[in-house]
Amino acid sequence: MPLGQPAENSGTPETQAEDKPYVGTDLSPLQARAVQASALLKAMAHPDRLILLCRLSEGEFCVGELEDALGIRQPSLSQQLGVLRQEGLVDARRQGKHVYYSLKSVEAAEVMAVLHKRLCSDLIPPVPG
Repeated sequence: MPLGQPAENSGTPETQAEDKPYVGTDLSPLQARAVQASALLKAMAHPDRLILLCRLSEGEFCVGELEDALGIRQPSLSQQLGVLRQEGLVDARRQGKHVYYSLKSVEAAEVMAVLHKRLCSDLIPPVPG
């Protein structure tokens, strides 16, 4: 299904009612999860951050390696890595003069896997996992 198209709604009225598990229930836990999901998606919602997360899903890299591989200039790279680190999506460790980054968030890794499958599988082979 192309992006922006509504999902098909099929089934009988009886099965459609069964597909609405939240009708008549307390929605506050769902609302709390929606806030968490929104924060995750907001942290990921920048082309450079998505490319960084894609690369970091392959392993740990130093800033210089990321700059060379992705073509993101150092000031922008540092800014976007800072956002990802502040939001808890990546870890950073210093070794000598180099800072190495790795993907920390399981949720971000899972979202990246879905995005890869839906949007990029014809461009880049998936990372074995």
